[in-house]
Amino acid sequence: HLELTMIHEAMILEYSGRHLALMEWAAQLKLMIYGVLIANIFFPWGIATRLSGGALLGAAAAIGLKLALLGVVLAVGETVLAKMRLFRVPTFLVLALTLALIGLLSHIILEVA
Repeated sequence: HLELTMIHEAMILEYSGRHLALMEWAAQLKLMIYGVLIANIFFPWGIATRLSGGALLGAAAAIGLKLALLGVVLAVGETVLAKMRLFRVPTFLVLALTLALIGLLSHIILEVA
Protein backbone atom coordinates (compact mmCIF):
# COMPACT_ATOMS: atom_id res chain seq x y z
CA HIS A 1 0.00 0.00 0.00
CA LEU A 2 1.13 3.54 -0.66
CA GLU A 3 0.65 6.41 1.71
CA LEU A 4 -0.23 9.96 0.73
CA THR A 5 3.32 11.15 1.29
CA MET A 6 4.83 8.54 -1.03
CA ILE A 7 3.73 10.13 -4.32
CA HIS A 8 7.29 10.19 -5.66
CA GLU A 9 7.71 6.48 -4.98
CA ALA A 10 4.46 5.71 -6.80
CA MET A 11 5.63 7.62 -9.87
CA ILE A 12 8.79 5.54 -10.25
CA LEU A 13 7.24 2.11 -9.61
CA GLU A 14 7.03 1.33 -13.33
CA TYR A 15 10.74 1.92 -13.94
CA SER A 16 13.56 -0.58 -13.55
CA GLY A 17 17.13 -1.04 -14.65
CA ARG A 18 18.91 1.89 -16.21
CA HIS A 19 15.73 3.99 -16.39
CA LEU A 20 15.27 3.64 -12.62
CA ALA A 21 18.94 4.48 -12.16
CA LEU A 22 18.50 7.66 -14.19
CA MET A 23 15.41 8.64 -12.16
CA GLU A 24 17.27 8.07 -8.88
CA TRP A 25 20.33 9.92 -10.18
CA ALA A 26 18.16 12.89 -11.20
CA ALA A 27 16.53 12.97 -7.75
CA GLN A 28 19.93 12.87 -6.03
CA LEU A 29 21.30 15.56 -8.34
CA LYS A 30 18.28 17.79 -7.65
CA LEU A 31 18.76 17.34 -3.89
CA MET A 32 22.45 18.20 -4.18
CA ILE A 33 21.84 21.31 -6.29
CA TYR A 34 19.15 22.55 -3.90
CA GLY A 35 21.45 21.78 -0.97
CA VAL A 36 24.36 23.71 -2.48
CA LEU A 37 22.09 26.68 -3.27
CA ILE A 38 20.56 26.72 0.21
CA ALA A 39 23.94 26.30 1.91
CA ASN A 40 25.61 29.07 -0.09
CA ILE A 41 22.70 31.53 0.05
CA PHE A 42 21.99 31.24 3.77
CA PHE A 43 25.57 30.50 4.92
CA PRO A 44 27.83 32.33 2.43
CA TRP A 45 31.13 31.81 4.27
CA GLY A 46 33.80 29.72 2.59
CA ILE A 47 33.02 30.67 -1.01
CA ALA A 48 36.18 30.94 -3.14
CA THR A 49 36.93 34.46 -4.36
CA ARG A 50 40.10 33.53 -6.29
CA LEU A 51 40.93 30.66 -8.63
CA SER A 52 43.97 29.51 -6.67
CA GLY A 53 44.34 25.92 -5.53
CA GLY A 54 44.16 26.76 -1.84
CA ALA A 55 41.03 28.87 -2.23
CA LEU A 56 39.27 26.17 -4.25
CA LEU A 57 40.31 23.48 -1.78
CA GLY A 58 39.04 25.57 1.12
CA ALA A 59 35.76 26.23 -0.71
CA ALA A 60 35.33 22.51 -1.43
CA ALA A 61 35.93 21.70 2.24
CA ALA A 62 33.48 24.43 3.32
CA ILE A 63 30.71 23.25 0.99
CA GLY A 64 31.33 19.67 2.09
CA LEU A 65 30.93 20.68 5.73
CA LYS A 66 27.83 22.76 4.98
CA LEU A 67 26.25 19.91 2.98
CA ALA A 68 27.04 17.42 5.75
CA LEU A 69 25.35 19.65 8.33
CA LEU A 70 22.41 20.21 5.99
CA GLY A 71 22.16 16.43 5.52
CA VAL A 72 22.01 15.89 9.28
CA VAL A 73 19.29 18.55 9.60
CA LEU A 74 17.36 16.96 6.72
CA ALA A 75 17.64 13.47 8.23
CA VAL A 76 16.48 14.63 11.66
CA GLY A 77 13.65 16.66 10.12
CA GLU A 78 12.40 13.77 8.01
CA THR A 79 12.61 11.41 10.98
CA VAL A 80 10.61 13.76 13.19
CA LEU A 81 8.05 14.62 10.51
CA ALA A 82 7.54 10.96 9.59
CA LYS A 83 6.06 10.42 13.03
CA MET A 84 3.73 13.40 12.65
CA ARG A 85 0.08 12.53 12.71
CA LEU A 86 -2.03 13.47 9.73
CA PHE A 87 -4.23 15.64 11.94
CA ARG A 88 -1.28 17.96 12.70
CA VAL A 89 -0.64 18.77 9.03
CA PRO A 90 -3.06 21.77 8.95
CA THR A 91 -1.12 23.33 11.83
CA PHE A 92 2.08 23.26 9.79
CA LEU A 93 0.24 24.59 6.73
CA VAL A 94 -1.09 27.53 8.76
CA LEU A 95 2.44 28.17 10.05
CA ALA A 96 3.81 28.14 6.48
CA LEU A 97 1.06 30.51 5.31
CA THR A 98 1.70 32.85 8.24
CA LEU A 99 5.45 32.95 7.55
CA ALA A 100 4.78 33.59 3.86
CA LEU A 101 2.44 36.47 4.70
CA ILE A 102 4.98 37.95 7.12
CA GLY A 103 7.62 37.72 4.40
CA LEU A 104 5.30 39.35 1.86
CA LEU A 105 4.37 42.16 4.24
CA SER A 106 7.99 42.81 5.20
CA HIS A 107 8.91 42.92 1.51
CA ILE A 108 6.13 45.42 0.79
CA ILE A 109 7.01 47.55 3.82
CA LEU A 110 10.72 47.60 2.96
CA GLU A 111 10.04 48.43 -0.70
CA VAL A 112 7.79 51.36 0.19
CA ALA A 113 10.08 52.81 2.85
